[in-house]
Amino acid sequence: MTKNLHTNIRISDRVVKILEVQILEGSLKPGEALPSERDLAIEIGVSRPTIREAIRSLVSRGMLATRHGGRTVVTDKLDSTFIDSWQEMLLNHPNIQNDLLEFRHILEGQAAFFAAQRATEIDLINLDAAHEKLVLAYDGGDLRKSIDADVAFHQAIAEASHNVLIGHLSSSLFKLINGHVTKNLEFLHTRPVQWKMLEKQHYAIWQAIREHQPESALKAASGHIEFVIENMKTNAQVNERLQSAIRRLA
Repeated sequence: MTKNLHTNIRISDRVVKILEVQILEGSLKPGEALPSERDLAIEIGVSRPTIREAIRSLVSRGMLATRHGGRTVVTDKLDSTFIDSWQEMLLNHPNIQNDLLEFRHILEGQAAFFAAQRATEIDLINLDAAHEKLVLAYDGGDLRKSIDADVAFHQAIAEASHNVLIGHLSSSLFKLINGHVTKNLEFLHTRPVQWKMLEKQHYAIWQAIREHQPESALKAASGHIEFVIENMKTNAQVNERLQSAIRRLA
């Protein structure tokens, strides 16, 4: 009896590790429901009680949560811990914004470099789909769709890097600076020349990754982020001048 219990615990630990890997690599995303116990048991090749034991373990650690109707979903614990702390810091110390942009410059450049080295055919299919949506959104002029497609494109690159930290940090970073990304794209959306330049930059990154050229991908991604940072600074200056004019008028 004791031997069977220990064996069951070891098997459930193995299932925990399998599910952890899927969460870390983004195969299971925050808010996504797990397959049924039956399907998981068949997929992994274990009993349903073992699946239940593994799920209970991950629920107790906050990685999974049980929702109404008995669904088990992936939580955003990995992202929220990072985001909550840094959102408060950004609120209290706005000067950190520049450090955040520098970090984005490093992260996205390296993500593109690794993606060009490591992307599988499946990654490239996902990247193609993300780029196609981005082009359609930009050409269609729908700002909200353009913002969502822009973030999704960069996240597809991060996931194609096959580095779990880059994948999660990229997702967290975009959530953290969502307001700044939105304001910047709103600013560029009213400037057709810059808007077209963004499209060309995205195309250059996509092409370099597709052709497995890491150095070109790094250069294209770095140039893109430098362009974004410069325009964010210009946008901030324009807003400051506007506020100054409003104050004088008042």
